[in-house]
Amino acid sequence: MALAISHQAMAQLQWRETTHKVTGRSLTDPSVTDGVEIYGANGVITIRTQRRIQVKVFTILGQVVSQATLNPGISELKINARGIYIVKIGNITQKVAL
Repeated sequence: MALAISHQAMAQLQWRETTHKVTGRSLTDPSVTDGVEIYGANGVITIRTQRRIQVKVFTILGQVVSQATLNPGISELKINARGIYIVKIGNITQKVAL
């Protein structure tokens, strides 16, 4: 069950670009998702992309947690509330458990 996130907490959630190596297995197959890879672990959603993308993250209840335009490379969003989140990038929709 996803915890409700306050509007103040959502305002503090920011994507940040990173250069560290992503470990683990992508939740998406990059050959099917135009090179987009999504990872979820330890309270962080990580996205690796080869192109500029629009991303939206929702709670399982449909509340928008974050929406942003990400540049090519690796970006991370740290979420302090455990739960299940939905990541939407174009026509890609992926469930992420944190």
